Amino acid sequence: MKKDWSVSYEDFESWKQLDEDDRLLVQAAYEVCENAYAPYSNFKVGASLKMSDGQIITGSNQENVAFPSGLCAERVALFYAGSNFPHLQVNTLCIVAKGPFASPDKLLSPCGACRQVIAQSEDRQENDLRVILVSQNERTMVFTSAKDLLPFAFI
Repeated sequence: MKKDWSVSYEDFESWKQLDEDDRLLVQAAYEVCENAYAPYSNFKVGASLKMSDGQIITGSNQENVAFPSGLCAERVALFYAGSNFPHLQVNTLCIVAKGPFASPDKLLSPCGACRQVIAQSEDRQENDLRVILVSQNERTMVFTSAKDLLPFAFI
């Protein structure tokens, strides 16, 4: 029996077309992107989370010479939120990046490990977790749920 599945997202030419709350989240991700420690890849990533109480949590990628001991921005932010605010839900996750790792017109996509953590965070809170991805040329995709990034999550 064949089953169909689909991905739910909105596509924008620029993150500047988003509503004010989402634009603030993108700006926070860009600001924390500057704190990334990326001397090996020169690819800086920033992530911001909009929590259910309205606060914004941020994280940036942190590389380590003993690869793969570093950590992606998404996981830095999600693990910080889970450790410090375990009773709050993550409403939205925003991810931005800059650097030579990907061409500016390519949409940034979280790595498999991050997708799994995002999916499990959504499953744990029993509520959809929106995901905003912003490419280096400002193209933006807003996904309704982490399931749209990893439909066959290990959960």
